[in-house]
Formats: sequence, C-alpha cells, structure tokens
Amino acid sequence: MTSKGFAAADSASGRGGISRRGLLTAAALGAAAAPLLSVTPSVGRARASVPLTREDHRVIVIGSGFGGGVTALRLAQAGVPVLVLERGTRWPTGPNAETFPHPSSPDKRLLWHRSAPQVFGKPVGFDPYVGLLDTVIGENMTAVCAAGVGGGSLVYQGMTLQPSEAVFNTVLPEALDYATMDRVYYPRVARMLGAATAPDELVNSPTYSAPRIFARNVEAAGYTVEKIPMPIDWSYAVRELTGEMKPSYTNGDCAMGVNNGGKNSVDVTYIAAAEATGLATVHTLHEVTDVAMTDDGRWQVSVDRTDLSGAVVEQKILTANAVVMAAGTMNTNKLLLRAAAKGEIPDLPDGLGTGWGNNGDRIYTWTSVREDFGAAQGGPVVFGSKEWDNPNTANTVIQASIPPMGADIHTTMLVGFGVTAGRGHVSYDAAAETAKLFWPTDADHDLQPRIRQRLDAIAGPGSQLTDTNAVVPSTWHPLGGVAMGPICDLDGRVHGKPGLYVLDGSLIPGNTGACNPSMTIAAVAERAIDNLIAEDVGTVF
Repeated sequence: MTSKGFAAADSASGRGGISRRGLLTAAALGAAAAPLLSVTPSVGRARASVPLTREDHRVIVIGSGFGGGVTALRLAQAGVPVLVLERGTRWPTGPNAETFPHPSSPDKRLLWHRSAPQVFGKPVGFDPYVGLLDTVIGENMTAVCAAGVGGGSLVYQGMTLQPSEAVFNTVLPEALDYATMDRVYYPRVARMLGAATAPDELVNSPTYSAPRIFARNVEAAGYTVEKIPMPIDWSYAVRELTGEMKPSYTNGDCAMGVNNGGKNSVDVTYIAAAEATGLATVHTLHEVTDVAMTDDGRWQVSVDRTDLSGAVVEQKILTANAVVMAAGTMNTNKLLLRAAAKGEIPDLPDGLGTGWGNNGDRIYTWTSVREDFGAAQGGPVVFGSKEWDNPNTANTVIQASIPPMGADIHTTMLVGFGVTAGRGHVSYDAAAETAKLFWPTDADHDLQPRIRQRLDAIAGPGSQLTDTNAVVPSTWHPLGGVAMGPICDLDGRVHGKPGLYVLDGSLIPGNTGACNPSMTIAAVAERAIDNLIAEDVGTVF
C-alpha cells in the first residue's frame, strides 16, 4: 500500500490534503504503527500433505528476542548446544538497505501473514508474508507483537532505561536484589547493546528541531529533561548528514526498522555472538504450534516450517531436555495456556494468564501551528523527562519522530508510560484455538491523568494533543501472564515442571517501573541464566 492508499481511505470525508485520520495513521505508524491498523483473522489456507521430521535436542529456545537472545548466548558460552526457533525471518540491514518497510508507505513486510489488515475498517490488499508485526486484539486492548530474528528489538524505538531502586522495588520482587542488578546485570546489557546518547552534532542539525523543541518546552514547564540512551551507533546517523548514507535516522524513517544499520538490535548483538560460538543454531520460519511434556519428563515441541508467505512446507516434532519459552508475552501465554487446556502439560500452576499489564503505555500526537517540527523529523528518540520521585506514580514521557510526510504538518509524537497497579488477563479460547486478552478500562486510571497533565504542560497553550489510545487502546509493551512468583521462580523455572523455563516479557509482573521493558527483560534474563548455568546445567539439562 502506498501513501496514496492512506489518502484514499479518507476520500469519503471530502477534505483535501492530509486529513485528521490520515495524520493519525501516519503518525501512529511513525512511533507506534500497528495500534491504528486493526486486523481480523484470515481464513486458514488449505495445504497439501507435507513431510514430517523428528529431531532430538538438548535445549530448545522458542523465540529470538531479548530473552531468547540472552539465553542462547550465555548457554552457548557455557558449552551447552542450543536450538533457537524463530517464526519470522531475518532482516539484514545497511548501509542503504531496503530491508524494512517504510512507515509512510507500508507493504506486505509490515504485517504477519495470519492477519487481514484494515486501515480504519477499510481492507488493505497485502499479500501474505511473514511480516514484522502481529497484533492480538483483545477486549479493550490491542497488543502489538514482533516477528523476526531479534524480536521486538527490530521495531522498538530503542530506549534503554534502567529504573531507580525505589521504582524497581515497587513493581518487581525485591528478592531480585536491585544492588546486584545495578552492579552486574543492567551494565552487562548496556554494554552488549552499545547504549549511547545522541551526539550534539546530530541533535543540533536541521532535522532534529522537534527534539529540541520538546526539550525546550519540558524545561519551560518546570520538568527535568535528559538524553535517553539508545542501542545505536550514532555515527551512522551523523554520516547521513553529509550525504554519505541516505536518510533513515535523520528523517525519522526508522520506526519499522533502521535500513541504514547501526542499530544494535538483538539479531546483531546477542544472536550473532551466540551463533559465533558454533553451539547456537537459529532456525527461521519455524512457528511453534504446541509444547507438551512427554511421559518420561522431557519436552516435545511441534513446529510448522513455513515459506515466506506463511505456507507450511514441513512439520517437525522436536524433543529436548529443556525448553525455554521466549516467544514474547502474547505467544508464550498462548502456547502455555493451550498446553494446559489440551492437557499436554498437566498441572500447570494456578493463575496462568493473570497479572497481565500494558506497562502504562500512552501515545499522543502533538500539533502546534506555532512550532516548526519539520517535514523530516530526526529520530528515533533523543530526549525524555522522568518523574520518578514518587515510585507509586512514577512516569516517563518522551518525544518520538514521525515518518517523512513530504510537508511540515506541525505535528510530532509524544509517548508516556509508567507505574500502574491494574492488571488484565489472558485466557484460552478452545473453540478459536487461540488466547484472548482482557483488559479493564480503568486499570491504569491513576497513571494516565498524570501523563496527560504533564504533556499538556509541555505542549503549551495553543497546542492540540490527540490521544491515539482513545481511537484504539493499544500497547507495544505487553508484560506478564506467566509471571515470577505465582507461575515461575525468579529464574524463570515453571513451578513443578523441571526443564520448562520462561525468560521473556511474560515473566515480568505487568510493569517495568516507568521504563520501556527491553532493558529490564534482558537484565532479568541475564541474572536468571547465570543461576541456571550454575544450578541446572548437568542436572536438569
């Protein structure tokens, strides 16, 4: 679909130029694309008989995002052979690549093949593809999930934030020991991801006016502002300024993956290092359909191997001593809830699927005719403002670029997230053979008014803030459902099921303390895998 396709979706309004609907769509695509792309399940395609293969492995890791990448690397470094199963494909990047879709002109690469995309209820004719984004539409909430080697790190903005001790202990078990996390595991993740703030040379360049305006207004409103560490080699962006590379960072065309390279996503950090050991193997286009416990206490994983269109070309039954669930929050919940419903893993702990959270996400467009945000807005994120003094209401707000629009539309993106107490749940619908998400509309009612109050003050008089979550309630940061405490121990061991582990966002109890979740998920996984190597290698697996 081209940008003309989005304009066509608004033609019935009778308005010329960029309509409010078109603006919301494009802006949401820039900082949070899929919340405004509603999807409906497509009819399953018939398939001919395909071969069945059986294999035996020591450890299988399902998923290649932060949890899966950490697990694969550290086990391989400890001498343990690991098979990583990834339902998506690889997305190799730049310089000057065209691997990823462009937010302002999305195509089949944007969406996972089992969805029939619609924009504001109007069909979009994408061919089936193992695309980047998969959405789980629930009651009062849509969760956006990633697919591909590197998982969510491919499409996240990249904010690499560590919560303070007080905020950490408000939402996560104190037994994780913040002092050790602060001394060992958060710094380890920061080193692996090469977290760095944007250089002033870049921030002071013409297309970064939106971040500068945001920082100015934050200070004028009486709040603190600081640069946000990002997993980016910023020299790639600086080289765009000289024309050595075509724009990607400097024009905000990086929300759906950075074509120029330089982004230290999980595929080029943890996964690449794991594969370099010779003990970690990544199988792409391998979608896990079921996980079961065998009669002898081992683990069986059923897999559909697909082509790039999602058509099944082979089925596999894999057996292993240990399975690490790192398929992302929604898919880990789905697989374990399905296993429980079908009796494939008997007696899973009570409470599976509960304690689900959205990390307090809220996404706004900020429009002001008085501000020159620019036709091209450098990104992905430069500045943020933390309000963490009260750990019970701690929140962070940031400015994020929108994709190139061809004209200055006097609009940019503001995002907030923070501590919440309300939780939803995921349950299994046996008839539909899928997991269903349920979210109370008032679950984050204490947080959202404060985020709005702060953003109103930052935007200032004469500005218009549009709450995209009021159009489609959504989150890019689903967490919980298989959380430490009721379902797993702190190291991801599922209670009563030796050899079954959970090391992704579903292990986190619904919130990561006024920070986006990536750094905490990775740090918790780093801590856990140290303990699993010391205590379970050679005994459980």
